[in-house]
Amino acid sequence: MDTIKIKTTQNVEVEYAIASVGDRILAYLIDVVVGFGWLVICFLVFAFLFQPSAPSTAALIAVVVMAMAPFVFYHLLCEIFMNGQSLGKRAKDIKVIKLNGQSPGIGDYLLRWLFRIIDISFYGVVAIACIAITGKGQRLGDLAAGTSVIKTTAVKRRNPFQVKLEEDYVIVFQEVALLSDKDMALLRKLLAKAMEHRNEVLLNSIAERAKQVMGVQPNMTDRDFLKTIIKDYHHLTAGMEA
Repeated sequence: MDTIKIKTTQNVEVEYAIASVGDRILAYLIDVVVGFGWLVICFLVFAFLFQPSAPSTAALIAVVVMAMAPFVFYHLLCEIFMNGQSLGKRAKDIKVIKLNGQSPGIGDYLLRWLFRIIDISFYGVVAIACIAITGKGQRLGDLAAGTSVIKTTAVKRRNPFQVKLEEDYVIVFQEVALLSDKDMALLRKLLAKAMEHRNEVLLNSIAERAKQVMGVQPNMTDRDFLKTIIKDYHHLTAGMEA
């Protein structure tokens, strides 16, 4: 599952799953069905109103304009008034967002709409190729507007360092008290990054820094040492709060 991290205007980083090509194609097909359904309704209304006699040229033009305008501007109007979603996108739980964390504006939606003609060329090959190449779920319109299409639900990742309090737990390193809450928060963050990217150099650097501050030389691997002091700190601070 490809994901993208967006930093909101409140400086909070949120991770979303990028909408898959399959989801976007299905959303587009739903929108196509909606569009043609609108045209069929307009045709039936037209046939009913002008059944007795042939319509005038002005009336015919008016009906065609009324039928085609919503059809042509469907995606633009939906995304503006439905917060980055069309009916198809809403059905597939995907939406348009700005990569800079701000809310997309009318200009952004307009750029996406203008590039749609190119993106859907050759049965959508241009859009699909662009989405695959960019790696951020962006077709040409998204690149121009600085947007992407994501699943509406943020990704929830399990905290690999979540510690449960153990009633009979014995703290291994009492020196962990020398670390502050800020130190521990940074240690957890860097350790998670080191493990995610399998960066042994970073992991060793974190461990050496912790050993230096605590003044210990444990007889265990850096990975086990860091996990141990995280557990120690959690139990130590929990005991202080109690």
